[in-house]
Amino acid sequence: MNINSKKANRLINEKSPYLLQHAYNPVDWYPWGEEAFEKALAEDKLIFLSIGYSTCHWCHVMERESFEDEEVGDLLNKYYISIKVDREEHPDVDNFYMTVCQTFTGSGGWPLTIIMTPTKYPVFAATYLPKEDLFGRPGLKTVLLKINELWQKEKERLILIGKEHVSSINDFSRKNAGDLSPEVIEEAYDVLSSSYDQKYGGFFGAPKFPMASTLLFLLGYYDYKKDPMALEMVKNTLINMYKGGIYDHIGFGLCRYSTDKIWLVPHFEKMLYDNALIAYVCAETFKITKDEFFKTFCVEIIDYVLRNLKNPEGGFYTAEDADSEGEEGKFYTWDLQEIKNILRENADEFIANYNITEKGNFEGKNIPNLIGKDLSCKMNEDTRRKLFEYREKRIKPFRDEKILVSNNSLMICALLKAYGITKSDIYKKEAETALKFILDYVFDTDGRLHVGYKDGLMRGKATFDDYIYLIWSLIEAYEYTLDKTYIIKAKSLLDETIELFYDNEEGGFFLTGNDIEHLPVRTKEVYDGAVPSGNSVAAYSLIRLSRLLHDSKIEEIADKQFKVFGGKIKKNPVSYTFFLYAFLHNLKGIEVVISGNNPKIFSAYLMSNFLPFTVWAYADDIKDIIPSYENYQPIDGNTAAYVCKNGSCKSPVTTLEDLKKLLEIDNK
Repeated sequence: MNINSKKANRLINEKSPYLLQHAYNPVDWYPWGEEAFEKALAEDKLIFLSIGYSTCHWCHVMERESFEDEEVGDLLNKYYISIKVDREEHPDVDNFYMTVCQTFTGSGGWPLTIIMTPTKYPVFAATYLPKEDLFGRPGLKTVLLKINELWQKEKERLILIGKEHVSSINDFSRKNAGDLSPEVIEEAYDVLSSSYDQKYGGFFGAPKFPMASTLLFLLGYYDYKKDPMALEMVKNTLINMYKGGIYDHIGFGLCRYSTDKIWLVPHFEKMLYDNALIAYVCAETFKITKDEFFKTFCVEIIDYVLRNLKNPEGGFYTAEDADSEGEEGKFYTWDLQEIKNILRENADEFIANYNITEKGNFEGKNIPNLIGKDLSCKMNEDTRRKLFEYREKRIKPFRDEKILVSNNSLMICALLKAYGITKSDIYKKEAETALKFILDYVFDTDGRLHVGYKDGLMRGKATFDDYIYLIWSLIEAYEYTLDKTYIIKAKSLLDETIELFYDNEEGGFFLTGNDIEHLPVRTKEVYDGAVPSGNSVAAYSLIRLSRLLHDSKIEEIADKQFKVFGGKIKKNPVSYTFFLYAFLHNLKGIEVVISGNNPKIFSAYLMSNFLPFTVWAYADDIKDIIPSYENYQPIDGNTAAYVCKNGSCKSPVTTLEDLKKLLEIDNK
């Protein structure tokens, strides 16, 4: 698009890369805010709401087809007030209207297309719409004209439809209560076992997503039941993901998901959260198996993030686009002759091992992959470097340079897990630098956390997910550094989280704070999708924090999480796998307390081994803020470890071998 001949709209003043991508559309876009709704009320017009994100392939397609089109722009400007939202800047808005779309259509995705009344009640929902009618489905032009006609002729009916949908969402959000029992763990495992692809790994067929929450649940189930099949499903899925085209064999890092069952053809965008979560899973899998492959997978992902997504001041950018030069995957795909020219005498081996052909496997080009090959066929570093250096000369995909609290918190957790298995201080330093950046730059002057940072604070106030993910990262930071400032900050942030988001009447946490009133209702989310839900992470983190802080009030809130959402989870447990991972922690949780002048003799072991339901604390450093830790003392001048469960501690031990024995006993 030649922007020199275009007139900028209001989005030109925004910070969001996604909104700036639409700043020269002929659509008279508004950012999310009161100005747009006041104008819609004054002119009695419907709102056209479009939600997406900067690296979304189909968002780009809809922009090229419709939002850059003068005819569509004229329709929207004449009959609607149009609002463009970056889902990562306003995750609460995205979550609410995605729920709307799912109630209207049974599915969701981006770009998300909503038409609603000036008072925010939805009357139409869809995802991508072509400009013109296609295969019997109405296109965007038809929808815009038809819904406006209904607004002029049957306004009250449309308003009633919108109110009914909002009411049903509100009712559905609240009717979740019920007791959980261990049987729900078995039900989830049985569904996963029956849907598992034994050849290529993954679950439920194509398209295939990384599903980190599910993999973590299976690792937890393996610890719970010692079922080797649970571990095998995780190992095989990770190995096949790595072999597939979803993984970038040249520059590392995972793409968003695979369109097929063999992990070959991805949507090529690379998201920070996917890479953080799979690195986390790989580290945990290595702790069990001690198989160097999983450590390598973890470290390669982190190397990609540190190289491509790191902000020099601290923190990590959000994503890299699927498209470059207007084509999906162009940066990542290869011609056969191109490979031959670069690698010369070494080309044949790479071509054979990475399934490179004249015909190609993606729109006439090749996505390098190891599908059907052994991991020993992996290219050597010299070959990879040559291909990487050649590829670096290409026009690169767009990089979204927002630094989001939620995604960064996940990456901090992954870095600390990598530190645990490698003992490389680089990963610990990067985690602490990112955490410091968030704590220093993403709080407003009034102390309120925002969703992220880009050239200053981003517009949106942080959601519950942002707060609870940050608390999760602070707990990990405490355990992996034994620096009490992290646990102190986690507690103070939790106090604020409860004040802003907790439902004091029914329990559970709302996604939006009580200081925000820009949506028709406040909802609670517990579904574990690409990332774990906030309420699932709350169940997990509050259990851990209650044990670290010896705080019965936090424990009560954690325990109530399982009752508030138990009924909903029992209906379809496989959709709430991280919540069930937290439930396993509730069933099996162990606390290790270290006292003495050499805590590393125990903490190094705790960091590097798979102990998913164990928390640990250093009594000497934390007893000034938690007096009960005074009860834990060294034994005859030797550093001691106490293993506690359900409020009862075994006799302390002073050797690592004795600690291992105690943990093995408690883990049975």
